[in-house]
This record gives sequence, C-alpha cells and structure tokens, in this order.
Amino acid sequence: MGLMAESMIAYAQPLLDKTDGSHEQVQYALSIAQMCWNLALLPEKERIESLARMQPALGMNEEEFLDFSETVIVPMIKRHHEMFPNMSPPDTRQASTRPSRDKTRYPGTGRNEPCPCGSGKKYKRCCGR
Repeated sequence: MGLMAESMIAYAQPLLDKTDGSHEQVQYALSIAQMCWNLALLPEKERIESLARMQPALGMNEEEFLDFSETVIVPMIKRHHEMFPNMSPPDTRQASTRPSRDKTRYPGTGRNEPCPCGSGKKYKRCCGR
C-alpha cells in the first residue's frame, strides 16, 4: 500500500472502527472520510458553501444534517488539520517571505554577488539563473 493510501486509512480509522466490517459499511465510511478530507482542504467560505449543497445530496433533513455535521464532519476536519498540518487550506497558509525566483527580479546584481533574495547563494546560482 502506498503512503497516500496508508494516510487515508489512518485518517478514516475512527469511522472504520464504527462499522460492522461489512463491505457496504466500510465503503460508506471511506466515502465519508474522503468527503471530510476534501472539505478540510477548502478555505472556510468554500467549505460552508459545499456543506450547504451536501444536505440534499445526503438525503438528510436539517436536524439530521446538523447532528451529522457536529458528530462526524467537524471532528474529521479537525482530525485532518491535526494529522496533516502542512495541508492547511489556502486562505490560512503563510505567504512565503522569500521572493520568487525571477531572472529579472534583481537587475544590475553582479553574478558573483550574494543573491538579494536572502538565500545565501551567489546570484548566478539562485535568482540569476
């Protein structure tokens, strides 16, 4: 099994533990885990919009869906953020403080001078490529 599959199984384990082991229940648990995984990768606004569209698709009334969200979806999203902190949604990622590598970024910099981007490399080996 690959690393991604192993990560997904580890992530889905709380849902898998609640099944009776039947093929149908395991498939359903993995589907819910995949849905939560995908939701965890979305920015907050898009996540809320996606959840609003899911209720009819899951065939749940308002109360059932609210309970499902509170007991399954929210804890699984939190689990994802705890297990995979580097996969946070785009709106919460820190912007890189290092400038992008662009040949014209630092015109006039000598090729053997330290790169102005702060990498510690010579300009010719960094942004001057």
